[in-house]
Amino acid sequence: MNIMTLLNALGGLALFLLAMQMMTEGLKVFAGDGLKQLLSRYTSTPFKGVLTGILVTGIVQSSGAVSVAVIGFVNAGLMGLRQALGVVFGSNIGTTTTGWLVSLVGFGFKIEAFALPILALGVFLRVVSSGRRNQGLGEALAGFGLFFLGLSILKDAFAVVAQQYGTTITGGNGAGLVTFLLIGVVATILTQSSSATIAILLTAASGGVISIQSAATAVIGANLGSTSTAALAVVKATPNAKRLAVGHIVFNLLTGIIALALLPLLIWGVAQMADLFELEGSPAAFLALFHTVFNLLGVAIMLPLANPLARMLGRRFTSAEEQAGMPRHLDTTLSATPALAVAALRAELLRLREMTNRLLCETLQYSPAAARSVEQQAKAIHSLVAAVADYVGTVRTATMSLEVGDRLARSLRTARYLDEAARLSGTALQLHHELQHDKHPEPLSALQQLFEQIERCCRLVSQEEPVGEQADQERLTALEQFEESYQQAKAELLHAAVSRRLTIEGVDRLLGQLSSTRRMVEQLVKADRLLRSPALGEEIEAERRHEQPV
Repeated sequence: MNIMTLLNALGGLALFLLAMQMMTEGLKVFAGDGLKQLLSRYTSTPFKGVLTGILVTGIVQSSGAVSVAVIGFVNAGLMGLRQALGVVFGSNIGTTTTGWLVSLVGFGFKIEAFALPILALGVFLRVVSSGRRNQGLGEALAGFGLFFLGLSILKDAFAVVAQQYGTTITGGNGAGLVTFLLIGVVATILTQSSSATIAILLTAASGGVISIQSAATAVIGANLGSTSTAALAVVKATPNAKRLAVGHIVFNLLTGIIALALLPLLIWGVAQMADLFELEGSPAAFLALFHTVFNLLGVAIMLPLANPLARMLGRRFTSAEEQAGMPRHLDTTLSATPALAVAALRAELLRLREMTNRLLCETLQYSPAAARSVEQQAKAIHSLVAAVADYVGTVRTATMSLEVGDRLARSLRTARYLDEAARLSGTALQLHHELQHDKHPEPLSALQQLFEQIERCCRLVSQEEPVGEQADQERLTALEQFEESYQQAKAELLHAAVSRRLTIEGVDRLLGQLSSTRRMVEQLVKADRLLRSPALGEEIEAERRHEQPV
């Protein structure tokens, strides 16, 4: 192979990779939120997840983009791990559409005859369109045209190689098969695109440079190499990302091992299918069919194992925050006995109150480490509140008394109060951070007093004793004094704006943070009062109905 042929091949590969990126990004913009809704709504079971993964990956031409979206949904609690595994399994089948595009459209006629008009149309849409969706469509069409131009350059380069050497490289023995397997793995790791590697292999096989068996082995290697991105994600990622990445690796490894073990049988079976569909004269179509068949075989084997795999992975990579967000007292066997379920809920809510109170205490001392800790603890509290809500939904209502029903309703209300307090903690932390900076011309004393009152409220919430009317009155007094500090701080901020000690924009920002901080403390105190004296439930609910935004 001379230097020009090598440069042409590299240029074709670069064009191909650029085209794949343009197609993926353009189609994601054109589809808008439709793909996200499809992923979040139609994945209730692993099987539906497989079908959705096939469809979405076939549309955007990127299993990596689909995996990133799925990880986001799992982290947000919109999708369970087993459904996400189904989508990942399906995305492996969806990536085979690239091979079919190459085999069915890229050979047998002059590619430039339709690639250049598509490229021109795409660029025209991208330039003249004002809407993002039409611009995305134009980018996708331009990428589609470049895809086939890159393929044409690759095809010509391999044709030159075939003419120069006049022989087909085979890997019939064990060492040869291992070599081609490694070629597929390494090429995919280097390009970070199994689609690009498979396009090269299909082009090389069609040009007579490598044999069908060698190309099939390298296709398996490309499938294995596509897990490199997932493997890197395991190093530094969220626990859900790590679990999904490991699930992806397990699927591809098992699929690759099975395909290698059954390689002669698979090639014979695919040959029979190619003969049936009249594809036997096209090496590229044969390899595209082979790629699809062994991925379908992998899904058929792994789909029944999705639930056990999800349970196994769910016990791995657990962080301290996830452990904190897991319920410790909500025994599902108690849901058939409402009175016992209510007792378990109360124990969990007491733990939840302690977590929330500890979180609010951290807002009184700002640091980058505290900011990260507050965010992680808030997520753990949100997860625990979701578990409480799910548990309430499992309690059997047929034998439930009116009193137990009221206690369940109060439990849900208490959990919601604590969840909102945790959600607002980040804003309170930011307000405290604003106070510590020198950006203000002078300290705002009322804000300082406000945080002293927050500390007092947190201290009272953390006290288990004494209980009773006097203790509750003490907490009410603390909340009233906090309200006074809030009104003073608000008045001082407005006065600072009028006297030009602070800018209007700065005061608006501080007032918003101040209001959120006020609500945070109120929600914590309400939850605490409900837990200490359930009889206050109706009184607090009446207060909630008459709350007026300030």
